[in-house]
Amino acid sequence: MICDALLERSGGRVASVREIPAREARFGDAHFPLTDPIRRALESEGVERLYSHQAEAIGAVREGRNVVVVTGTASGKTICYNVPVLESLAEGDATAFYLFPTKALAQDQLRTVKRILRAADGLASRIVAGTYDGDTSRHTRRKLRNEGNLILSNPDMLHAGILPNHPGWSRFFEKLRYVVLDEIHAYRGIFGSNVGNVIRRLKRIAAHYGADPRFICSSATIANPAELAGRLIGEDVVVVDRDGSPRGARRFVLWNPPLLDPESSERRSSNVEGKNLMVRLVKEGVPTIVFSRARVTAELIYRYAREDLLHSKSGLADKVAVYRGGYLPEERREIERRLFDGELLGVSSTNALELGIDVGTLGASILVGFPGTIASTWQQAGRAGRTSDDSLSILIAYNDPIDQYLVRHPDYFFERTPEHAIVDTDNPYILERHLRCAAHELPVDEADAERFGENLVPIMEAFEAHGKVARIKERWYWALTDYPAADISLRNMSDATFTITEIAKGRDGGEMKTIGTVDAISAPELLYPEAIYLHDGETYFVRDLDLEQRVALVERREVDYYTQAIVESTIRVGEREVEEEVRGGWKMLGPAVVSWMTVAFKKIQFYNMDSIGWGKLDLPSQQLETIALGIRLDGETAGALTEEGFKVSEGLAGLRNLLLVVMPLHVMCDQSNLGGVVESSNIGVPTLFIYDRYPKGLGLSEKGFHILDSILEAARELVSDCPCEGGCPSCVGLPSQPLLHHDPDTQFGIPMPDKRATVALLERLTG
Repeated sequence: MICDALLERSGGRVASVREIPAREARFGDAHFPLTDPIRRALESEGVERLYSHQAEAIGAVREGRNVVVVTGTASGKTICYNVPVLESLAEGDATAFYLFPTKALAQDQLRTVKRILRAADGLASRIVAGTYDGDTSRHTRRKLRNEGNLILSNPDMLHAGILPNHPGWSRFFEKLRYVVLDEIHAYRGIFGSNVGNVIRRLKRIAAHYGADPRFICSSATIANPAELAGRLIGEDVVVVDRDGSPRGARRFVLWNPPLLDPESSERRSSNVEGKNLMVRLVKEGVPTIVFSRARVTAELIYRYAREDLLHSKSGLADKVAVYRGGYLPEERREIERRLFDGELLGVSSTNALELGIDVGTLGASILVGFPGTIASTWQQAGRAGRTSDDSLSILIAYNDPIDQYLVRHPDYFFERTPEHAIVDTDNPYILERHLRCAAHELPVDEADAERFGENLVPIMEAFEAHGKVARIKERWYWALTDYPAADISLRNMSDATFTITEIAKGRDGGEMKTIGTVDAISAPELLYPEAIYLHDGETYFVRDLDLEQRVALVERREVDYYTQAIVESTIRVGEREVEEEVRGGWKMLGPAVVSWMTVAFKKIQFYNMDSIGWGKLDLPSQQLETIALGIRLDGETAGALTEEGFKVSEGLAGLRNLLLVVMPLHVMCDQSNLGGVVESSNIGVPTLFIYDRYPKGLGLSEKGFHILDSILEAARELVSDCPCEGGCPSCVGLPSQPLLHHDPDTQFGIPMPDKRATVALLERLTG
């Protein structure tokens, strides 16, 4: 195995090691032989025989069935759809969409398709393939629309660029035979709910032109692939999940940074630990990827690693890079190319590289912090070891409850099955937006309720009452002149994007250059005035955030610190929809309005994370209408806690912090998807609220309401297993507001709720 010396010199940091043995390949044969051109093309890719799952999937697709392939990374899932699709297109009377969650994946798979076509004699002249997305030139778009029979795109372009303009695509839709949905585990939560509705619209347009395409889906391992794929496409699917691909031996390490002091609960920086491991592996020539949970963390690790490599005069500083969302397309493409070509030895990334972009052969993967789900953990770890060679994966724990729980309970981590993916295509808020688009594309009638569900008619009647549609002979026609798809973003509930513009010093006329973008919800947390914005490891001072023009003006400035927003929030709860008695009190579920604003910021010194200053801010608040789960104690429980000398609010605060890290494991979301607060203004007594951080909710709080007993039991186990006495960052101590753009490494030093009060409360709530 690689890097034995690295583990032997860990200084007690290795909490657990799991050896995952190599696996031999299992082969299979398709129901009838591959065509000669396809066979020769696969041989040119080094594929002489099909793995068993590839043969099974190809056979099911050839039989006209919808398929979802659920196998590990580097198992050859693309062959499962490339073979039957290219066979069909070669016959000359079919078209296909390949849809990927990112433009980078589409570009990556186009390279694979073109290699196959070049190697398959005669196919290149019959198949016109290309990517159709926001980076595609007008000339290429026109050519693909008029001549293409294999379009590689993403749900966003299908939603906003293709479906609203379907008359220009009539030739393509008439012959549409296959739709490929790759990496469907990415389609969960708000994104997945939107994508499911885009697929409803796609099938409706296809039916209008007389087509009934089959769907081929692929996914990383999740608990409910059939359910997820079925909800996305609205049809039954065949699950292919017996992985026949070979795998090299993998060593998976749980790594816990040491305590700074035996008497302290603080640990060494997990970011610095990740940087140190990355630098050591890069110096040993091991291609390495480091995953982080936040943009700022990815930037910090890259900055630290590059500085180390520059100081060591190893000549390797240019062999590392950072990759995350918010970069310009040309920057991302260049990093992807350098990875694939082997020019880079190390990359620090957010989960933007978690999906199946071919990053070449990597020997090690480092996960700085638990990604939030078991599924994502294995997906990120699997980016290394994509051949039969041995590989190393290291999960570095943060000093927070879930990470510390995992390193103390390795069996829980290694033996737990992946989580469920939640998709709610019938969410009225989401459905209303897509019915606007559907009515703009084609008139809607009541028969469309079979596709869009029972909410269609009341939504269309509401449109009619507000003059958005006109009803003529039992059909609703779009009555406005706008373009509804242009106003709807699939990725989040903020449709606006802010441009990050550098004011370049020393240039004639003060030249301005765009260096990146950010969504509107994140802008006040990242780009407030006087913030330090990290981009490509460099520090930029934010001079102004123009909320009306949606522009942040920044200038390059060398400083020795970065900044982190301080956010305050309030919650107003509406009429409770459901309320049930539970042990020790009541649980409730209902609508809520959450307001939050960035009120100040901290300056945090690089490396040592010392707070070296702060500043006040005056920014407008943002509001979120959502669904909240509430927990209210009865008089007996509250009285018993008080009699024992505990503060009820302290126990609830500790419980809130525990739930914010336990619930994501049960409802498959990231900590950033949930918010929590303990307050008294709504009910009149201290009450704990956990809410979905998305408009109208995504079913997270609702699912938590129904399985609250299991969640509370897991919280009790977590806090009881922690060896501290009065509370620490590894049990009840977490920030009250989990923020997507916070560096998890800075989340200690926060006042701790009373651990004993929390334990006493949980004992009563769990019986």
